[in-house]
Amino acid sequence: MHIEFRHLRTIKAIHEAGGLARAADLLNMTQSALSHQVKGIEEQAGVELFVRRSKPLKLSSAGMKMLRAAEDILPRVAALEEEFTGLVKGSSGRLHIAIECHACFDWLFPVLEQFRKAWPEVDVDIRPGLAFDALPALRREEVDLVISSDPEKLEGVSFLPLFDYEPVFVAAATNPLAQKPYIEAADFRDQTLITYPVERTRLDVFTQLLTPAKIEPRAIRQVELTAVILLLVASGRGVSVLPDWVLRDIRYHSDYVTKPLTAAGLTRRLYAAVREEDAGKPFMSHVLRLARTEPVKLQRG
Repeated sequence: MHIEFRHLRTIKAIHEAGGLARAADLLNMTQSALSHQVKGIEEQAGVELFVRRSKPLKLSSAGMKMLRAAEDILPRVAALEEEFTGLVKGSSGRLHIAIECHACFDWLFPVLEQFRKAWPEVDVDIRPGLAFDALPALRREEVDLVISSDPEKLEGVSFLPLFDYEPVFVAAATNPLAQKPYIEAADFRDQTLITYPVERTRLDVFTQLLTPAKIEPRAIRQVELTAVILLLVASGRGVSVLPDWVLRDIRYHSDYVTKPLTAAGLTRRLYAAVREEDAGKPFMSHVLRLARTEPVKLQRG
């Protein structure tokens, strides 16, 4: 049996119209051609699909089974066609994001809120990239964009620069280090360093400062939430190093003090890793443009 989509549409049209003549008008074809098509469908199915000499024309039990199949299959095919049309036009698609930067949620959520309004047909999801290997997942098409500060040379993957940021030291205003103009690696020897619960290789304070200087803090305390880190810092339970955009709301708070790391300060760059074939998609270009703009807005705020 070889049933085509047009056969399902024919059965549905005849049932809804109640006769060949009206169904032929709905399908924009002659009644003769429609009769010939019905005969062909019945030959393919090997059963009669209509109760002959009934007015209005009625489907047989076999015809009702084909009608149920048409009512199930045709809407799904139409939805698939609409989705493919959106993909071709660039108005729909999938944007699953993996984040290798624990603090990136602070600026990413406003970006995605703006993006959602502009691209409501794009399926957006976020996965913490620290919980799995994000870049291999990108190449396997399990995710579509990876936020990372560690670009690599990977075939088929482009690392597109987003913005530069500064890792900043933060402590309680009562901490003795609050009097220093800047913080050096040796200053951490007598401090409890509060960090996110990730490997040292993913923390700027270690990769850019402590590890090269072979300095160990007095103790390390790992905390999941940025708000809790700041609460502990304000309580004098330790110090931390966070991206400058995270600290925008406490710059003028009397409980805290922020200092640059080293006399010259440290600068890092954040990237968006995407598959090369996806980089030119309209919605991908838009979300990257929003991502580059949001930190500037935060700094001004």
